Amino acid sequence: MALSLLVVSISFYLKVMVIAFSLGLGAMPWIIMSEILPINIKGLAGSFATLANWFFSWLVTVTANLLLDWSSGGTFTIYTAVCVFTAGFVAIWVPETKGKTLEEIQQFFR
Repeated sequence: MALSLLVVSISFYLKVMVIAFSLGLGAMPWIIMSEILPINIKGLAGSFATLANWFFSWLVTVTANLLLDWSSGGTFTIYTAVCVFTAGFVAIWVPETKGKTLEEIQQFFR
């Protein structure tokens, strides 16, 4: 128990969640938009992606305390499930873009 509490306290001091989110899922909408979307819809789609990203960030912020009051373990189980779903989504439906042209990426979606 002491080791688990030490890991949690260190992660709070180092702001591990903020750093991990910024390096991982936090940047996902902007990475996907910049590499996948054609120029003619990039403005509209970028606005929608930004709106969705900030909406879900707001939703997590608003519901976090309610969920923590309900069940601390359950809250982080829900967050874990969302992360696993997101990783699966990215692995299955987001194409690899390294070394591909925009036209080749667009063919993936047709």
